[in-house]
Amino acid sequence: QVQLVESGGGLVQAGGSLRLSCTASGRTSSLAKMGWFRQGPGQEREFVAAIRWSGTFPYYDDSVKGRFTISRDNTKNTVYLQMNSLKPEDTAVYYCAANEDSTSAKYKYWGQGTQVTVSS
Repeated sequence: QVQLVESGGGLVQAGGSLRLSCTASGRTSSLAKMGWFRQGPGQEREFVAAIRWSGTFPYYDDSVKGRFTISRDNTKNTVYLQMNSLKPEDTAVYYCAANEDSTSAKYKYWGQGTQVTVSS
């Protein structure tokens, strides 16, 4: 089993920045990829960004490309989501996810979520 804990959410003004962290524990040697998802008020959960557990091959949803950066600190089993130029529409609960199969679109493990609120 793998446990994921997110942190770093909060309230920020439009144009500001936040960095989310997701720390994995447990059987992390089985992991192949990590992702970030978000769910806004009254919306379905949507993909934001993902990266291989090795820290390679980051990719992003078009809505955040150029503003968000996903990265991994290999020494800390932690994945980050640096969010710049935030917009009110980025307001959501952000979830970290992990999977043992890098080729699958599904994610097996999920964190509890962290709230990000962007005020206009």
